[in-house]
Amino acid sequence: MSPRNIIASVLIALGIAAFAYQGITYTTREKIVDLGPIQVTAEKTRTLPPIVGVVALVSGIALLVVGRKKAK
Repeated sequence: MSPRNIIASVLIALGIAAFAYQGITYTTREKIVDLGPIQVTAEKTRTLPPIVGVVALVSGIALLVVGRKKAK
């Protein structure tokens, strides 16, 4: 299996997962206050829109198609 096929498979899997779960949710930490030894951080939850999953899915399929056309 070539690296192109592996990347395409990962993109397709991520695209399907993101589309199935209506987006991918992740958490980030942001510094709110930084006064010397005193630091206050906040955790924020963010969600990637489902369109990112669609783009990943289409990109993975395109990589597979291009790989097959070059092999012929």
